[in-house]
Amino acid sequence: MDGLMLPAATGLHIGIEVAGTLAFALSGIVEAARKKLDAVGVCVVAGVAAFGGGTLRDVLLDRRPLFWIEQSWYVWCLLILCITAMLLMRAKHFRPTQTSMQWPDALGLGLFAASGTQIALGMHMPALIAVLMGVITATFGGVLRDIVCNEIPTAFHDHHPYAVCAFAGGWVVVLLQWLGFDPDWVVALGAATATLLRLAALYFEWRLPTWKLDGDD
Repeated sequence: MDGLMLPAATGLHIGIEVAGTLAFALSGIVEAARKKLDAVGVCVVAGVAAFGGGTLRDVLLDRRPLFWIEQSWYVWCLLILCITAMLLMRAKHFRPTQTSMQWPDALGLGLFAASGTQIALGMHMPALIAVLMGVITATFGGVLRDIVCNEIPTAFHDHHPYAVCAFAGGWVVVLLQWLGFDPDWVVALGAATATLLRLAALYFEWRLPTWKLDGDD
């Protein structure tokens, strides 16, 4: 895996991590608003959506301290985003819908799939494990968000490719890194692949095979 070793995080990589965190936080805010939670509930749901996947990744990779503890400004950004979003949504009488959550969720999926894979590669993980770390980073926050909001996680029940999109984006990161592309382009193209695949799956109604029992239509 020496050929896949990455240099220190670039400005673009850090920007992608921040954008992914804010995108998932926004998806949590929209979901919390749909459930009519109070301000504390909004912050909690946004927090688990934004930090859940990266936290599990850091635990599995034994990275200490956790990314949002080491860089506490992530938490301040989250709180500011929550307060600002709640005020704007009330002022504009915004009615959150399931569809309105899908855009930031797709963006966060792609950004975290690419950055999570790149982080794992930088720790000399095998390619498959690195891609799985990207999938975990990209999906686990959304799973926690939905569980806290008493919903079956979107990743498990909407039948559109979700984790599969993150998986594909992770392999794009691995391939481009192996080919020697600039790390900024690697993570940007990997993120774009996963995000666009997810949006295409929603737009074209791509479906994954479902479990059928005898007697089902």
